This record gives sequence, structure tokens and C-alpha cells, in this order.
Amino acid sequence: MSSTVLFILFIIGFALIFDFINGFHDSANSIATVVGTRVLSPGVAVLWAAFFNFVAAFLVGTAVAKTISKGLVHPEVVDANVILAALIGAIAWNLITWWLGLPTSSSHALIGAFGGAAVAKAGSGALIAAGWLKPVAFILISPLAGMMAALGLTVGVSWLVHKLPAAKVDRAFKKLQLLSAAAFSVSHGANDAQKTMGIIVGLLVATKANFAGATDWTRHLYIESADKIPLWVELCAYTAIALGTALGGWRIVKTMGTRITKLRPFGGFCAETGGAGAIFVASALGIPVSTTHTITGAIVGVGAATRLSAVRWGVAGKIVWAWIITIPMAASIAGLSYILLR
Repeated sequence: MSSTVLFILFIIGFALIFDFINGFHDSANSIATVVGTRVLSPGVAVLWAAFFNFVAAFLVGTAVAKTISKGLVHPEVVDANVILAALIGAIAWNLITWWLGLPTSSSHALIGAFGGAAVAKAGSGALIAAGWLKPVAFILISPLAGMMAALGLTVGVSWLVHKLPAAKVDRAFKKLQLLSAAAFSVSHGANDAQKTMGIIVGLLVATKANFAGATDWTRHLYIESADKIPLWVELCAYTAIALGTALGGWRIVKTMGTRITKLRPFGGFCAETGGAGAIFVASALGIPVSTTHTITGAIVGVGAATRLSAVRWGVAGKIVWAWIITIPMAASIAGLSYILLR
């Protein structure tokens, strides 16, 4: 086996490590509310979320993966070093923000790093400008969509149950929150695992000459175009993100589940359901959104529906600043990484 093929296999493995860290970093998105409301213990919650992360492989399409692989950077610019530098930038930023306990976006870290590596190689012309409009716009839209969906659900469902005893409402929504947590975990897997799928497919399309005419097992690495995502890529990506979620990033769980606002099972259900709905719509449209931004907005919406003072706006403000700097920071790390690799 040639050294070039081994290098490509190494990058695929590195992409799956990013996917694993994505699940580890973003497990808070799926379980923070269900842990914060004490519906599930942390250990059971991460296994619940991980299972439904993987189930997403059989329930959703691959529109987001195609956007990542061919919609952000001109394909002729992409090579193995660009992909590797992008992964280094995204992983580094994820680990930094995990250590600081900040629920930033793995999605924006990856697309920012991908863009930064491409610009380091070929300048700003490497980017497909139109392809960046929706992902960048959804930095603002996704948390607002999550917030408005959760706020509307909270107000509407409150009106339906306001005459029922509080204890009875709590018992009912503890059961319903299992379903809403499952729905959010499916949406998380659906959107986030596809980003790694897109990166792997982009790499294999860029290096397809190395596998053309292969007769051994490496023939499965030959991909003519990014129009179809191979099943093995899907299964590897969903497995990696599910394993990462199963280990969980507890620093971020604390921020998401307890520090933004105090949640009860009713509020947790509304936050997860509203956030999941917003992410499913984005996934169907092929938009790589931040599940972190969306669920954070949804949690804020639940708190604001009770009263504005129920939201710890200082904590929310720090999270927003972390969102703003994610793309440029990940891009900078990836750009430097590309220069060093080259």
C-alpha cells in the first residue's frame, strides 16, 4: 500500500476523531435539559442520546453532507492537506472551548476551519461565496428559531395544562421529556454527523485518482463525485458521534443544564421539542446549523416565557461572544496548520 493511500486513511481516521469529539463536546445539547430536570441520571442520559444519535443514520438524508463536500469550497482547491488542516483547526477549537466549558458550535468550528485552510492555500477566491450565506445567516437564525419555537410551545402548552395540579404535570412531562430528548438527539446526529461525512467525501473525491482501477478493498474508497454518500461513510460517522456522545462533555452539561435558567420537566420538553423542530427543518434544507446555538436559544426561550429575569443573561452573553469568535478562531488555527503542513 502506497504512502499516499496510508496518508488518506490517516486523515479519514482523524475526521472520525473529530466526529467523536463533536459528540463528546455537543453531548450537552442532547442531555443538558433532561439531566437538569433530573428526569434521567447523567449516565443513562448519555446512553439514551448516543443511541438516538446513531438511529438518525436510518431516518434522514444526506443534504447537509453534500453542502459541506461541494458547497463551501471550490472542489479543485481541496486536497489532503486542506482537509487535514481543517480538522486540526476544528478539533483544537473544540478542545479549547470544552476546557473552558463554553457550548460553542462544532459545526461552525469545522466550516470555519475548512474555509480558513482553503484560503491559506488559494486566497479568498477558494470560497464559494453563495454557499456561505445560509450557514453564516443561521448563526443568528438558528438560536432565534429555537427560542421562538420553545417560547411558543411553552406559552401554548402552559395554557393547556394551567388548571392541572403541578405534581401531575411534572409526572406527565417527565415521560414526555424522554421522547423530546430522543427527538433532539436524532436531530443532533442528523445535522452534525453529516458534516464529517461531507469532509470525508470531499477528501475522497479530491484524491480519487489514487483509487481508480483498484481491485482490492481500497476500491471502496473510490468516489467519483459528492452526489452520493457511500453507506460505509454514513455508518462510520454516525458511530463515531454516538460514541463521543456516550462519553459526554460534563463541563458543558453544567453550563447548559443549570446555569442559563432553571428548568423543570415541562420546560425541558418545550426546549428540546422546539430545538429539534428547528434543526430538522435546517437538515432537510441542507443547511449545516449549530445544534448548540439552537438548543441554547430554546432554553433561553423557555426561561423568558416564565419571566425575563429567569434567564441569566450574563451567562448567555458569554456564550454569544464564544459563538461570534468560533469561525474566525477555527479558521486562523486551520490556516496556520495548512501553512505548517505545506
